[in-house]
Amino acid sequence: MEPLPEDSTRNWAEPGVYSVAPGVYRIPLPLPNDALKAVNVYAITDGTELVLIDSGWALDEAREQLAAGLKGLGAELGDISEFLITHVHRDHYTMAVSLRREFGGKIGLGQREEPSLTLSGDPDRFPMHAQVELLHQCGAKPVVDELARLFGGLKHTEAHLWEQPDEWLTPGKRAVPGRELDIVHTPGHTNGHVVFLDDEAGLLFTGDHVLPHITPSIGFQPVTVALPLKDYLDSLALIRAMPDQRMLPAHGLVTDSVHARIDELLEHHRERLETMGAQIAAGATTAYETALRLGWTRRGRKLPDMDAFNQTLAVLETGAHLDLLVSQGKLAADEVDGVRHYAASQP
Repeated sequence: MEPLPEDSTRNWAEPGVYSVAPGVYRIPLPLPNDALKAVNVYAITDGTELVLIDSGWALDEAREQLAAGLKGLGAELGDISEFLITHVHRDHYTMAVSLRREFGGKIGLGQREEPSLTLSGDPDRFPMHAQVELLHQCGAKPVVDELARLFGGLKHTEAHLWEQPDEWLTPGKRAVPGRELDIVHTPGHTNGHVVFLDDEAGLLFTGDHVLPHITPSIGFQPVTVALPLKDYLDSLALIRAMPDQRMLPAHGLVTDSVHARIDELLEHHRERLETMGAQIAAGATTAYETALRLGWTRRGRKLPDMDAFNQTLAVLETGAHLDLLVSQGKLAADEVDGVRHYAASQP
């Protein structure tokens, strides 16, 4: 498997190894039963040392494709000296743990991911426990009931893959083969999410912070925060204030301008805030009721037409938007029997 040039006409998830820049290669790894199809792992090498940005999900098929991709670079799985992980989600973190056990490469993860990582490794804890609590707060009992029907009897089968990293990453410089990266903390998608900036080469490894085709989920993590959407928008503004770079995302093709995509994401959330606030003014009182009135995905699907997991993401995103409007003084909120109710704020 020889490296291929990055090509915008090619399906981004097609297996292979793609040359992004001198010494930087994109290797998409499969995500079975996932609408995202694949996750990009980036190999950085100077011909003697090898570091990966993100690692993939610990699945046999993903491991085989990673090994095949590295073989095209004249390397093997055991040659990976370090994994630099953008955030704690399983499609980014767990392969690193699996390979470290076998070959000994080190793992670096954003420091603010520590609370969520610790809970992820609890074998007695339902992985979506925090999301179920938030769904109750959103008034989304039908979604909670459907999650219980689908997953209530399942055990946490991946708890053993949430081992601690070798290093907690904090903002600052990090040397990797042939270049120096800046670690930038970008909370929102998760509280400890980081991106990696190669300013000299004009590259930004954006993880799930900025994606070319979808809007990242907000605050989907075991340990929740009060205003994840505010964190996310602030993080977008932080990156937008930096010089523009080529965007190397975790899902999708490499694109020429991270600024262009950030502008689209900021506009999307501005519109959603306006639309959701209007739904409260029109009579919706909870996040669930609001989500039922909206269209979802680019096809404008209705909430009941989506599976339980994507309904969860939609309702929680709605709640995050409404809570931000409350913090801005544009809505008021109170809780009744654990359910948050919203209303237009009084002048």
